[in-house]
Amino acid sequence: MAIRRALISGVVSVLAAVSLVSFTSTGVAQADSQVVYVHSASMNKDIPVKILRAAGDGPAPTLYLLDGLRAPDNDNGWLINTDVEAFFADKRVNVVIPFGGGGTFYSDWERPDPKLGVVRWETFLTKELPAVMAASYGSDGVNNAIAGLSMSGTSALNLATHRPDLYKAVASYSGYPTASSPGFAQGIQVSVAQMGGNPLNMWGLWPSGSWLRNDPLLNVGALRGKAVYISSGAGSPTSDPTVNPASSKFDAVKFAQMVPLETAAGLSSQLFVPALRAAGVNPTVRITADGTHWWNYWQARLHESWFSTIGPALGA
Repeated sequence: MAIRRALISGVVSVLAAVSLVSFTSTGVAQADSQVVYVHSASMNKDIPVKILRAAGDGPAPTLYLLDGLRAPDNDNGWLINTDVEAFFADKRVNVVIPFGGGGTFYSDWERPDPKLGVVRWETFLTKELPAVMAASYGSDGVNNAIAGLSMSGTSALNLATHRPDLYKAVASYSGYPTASSPGFAQGIQVSVAQMGGNPLNMWGLWPSGSWLRNDPLLNVGALRGKAVYISSGAGSPTSDPTVNPASSKFDAVKFAQMVPLETAAGLSSQLFVPALRAAGVNPTVRITADGTHWWNYWQARLHESWFSTIGPALGA
């Protein structure tokens, strides 16, 4: 029991540390891309969305790419920190990158929140936005995938289990797919609170309310027949001297930002993979000792998941 309590306490602490992550710009540009404002009737506001149009002519598959816990309202971490625009410039796929959603887990909340307002991101991402993409931006409306990192790795898996009719592929990079498990649930609550939201307004009182619906582990059977990619590091700091306590370049702040969170993601992902296989899902898995909770790692996993899992599933 003492070991279990220590693990739960540690998970809560490291998930709370996500609030320290910051963004830096890459300055990458793409010619055939645009930011559009898509109205969400369910949230009664316009959502900025960066659309990277598919190479070639005619309808194309669509990949929805979600941001992390501290998603800014006027940009997206994938655009700020990775080569996503250059990477997809020659790919036969529309890439849809919404702005905002920080601290919401991209879900439909049970109640309006004093800070975050009416939160209906699941409705926006699975109904409102796909309809606009099909009507105006070249989505074929059939071949869809969704992917996310950290907070939104959990979200991507949830959305795919809730709407298996919509998505053919899903990828989680350093996500927490055991969302309602002790320790991980408390870490999620702390993370939401750090973004100003009341976690009771999100999924209710743990472990009742919507917690069980929003736990990928408990709904894993819905992913049967889908292409699934699961990745995380195990938090080993040896690949980066700035987060290696034995190195003269050790940076304690970076360590707190990048290592414990990835350790927790690794634990959660390792628990999730056997459940996938038991449910008849054959996932592509990249769980390694190295890798930290940061954008260079997620960029590499995005590339890998595109070629191994998402692209083939979409016929792209």
